[in-house]
Amino acid sequence: MPASEDIRHSPSAESGPARPGTAAPDPVSIPAPPAVGKGRRSWTGTDLALIAVFAALTAASVAVPPIPAGNILGVPITLQTMIVALAGLVLGASRAAAAVGLYVLLGLVGLPIFAGFQGGLGVLAAGSAGYLLSFPFTAALVGFLAGIILRRSSKVGTVTTVLLFLAATAGTLLTHAMGVAGMMLNGQLALPAALVADLPFIPGDLAKNAVAAAIALSLHKAFPDLLRRKR
Repeated sequence: MPASEDIRHSPSAESGPARPGTAAPDPVSIPAPPAVGKGRRSWTGTDLALIAVFAALTAASVAVPPIPAGNILGVPITLQTMIVALAGLVLGASRAAAAVGLYVLLGLVGLPIFAGFQGGLGVLAAGSAGYLLSFPFTAALVGFLAGIILRRSSKVGTVTTVLLFLAATAGTLLTHAMGVAGMMLNGQLALPAALVADLPFIPGDLAKNAVAAAIALSLHKAFPDLLRRKR
């Protein structure tokens, strides 16, 4: 038999219509490209502008004179904690942490934007260092909780305000925990003494949380997608 007759043709290699009574060959399947994941979108120009605005707002809050708290280390009551809570309630976790983190970074490199118009690495040795370093983490925690609350709220109203207040208060607990740790470390205070030194801040912080929640509610009513609740 001639060698050419030994060549076996597969159905897919044959051209022309399929023979009667035989199934048409399956078309060659081309694998679909992998789907693009629906992860967190990168920040837009609006996001960066909001981060810059809240960083500047936190820095501007030091223009309000601090109130002496009467504690042994002289750590004052400031407006910064309210702006930190507001950033979390308005921007969400990542943007709020970026805004407040930018503020802390600029202060540590020397800009006089901390309480009492201080700046530089020297503040890390002060009794208030724990409170200051807690700000980015507090903003992230408050923003995380606010995001959950707003995405699960069918209507923004009084209940939402209360929940936002509780989210801000959760951040306050973190701030005070790190503040107490800072006073123990830098001020050489025992835990009971540090807790006593921290007590004067609690009533004011709760009042500031209520104000921050009310402001955040108004902003979310005016701009429903500020926290990208619809995804």
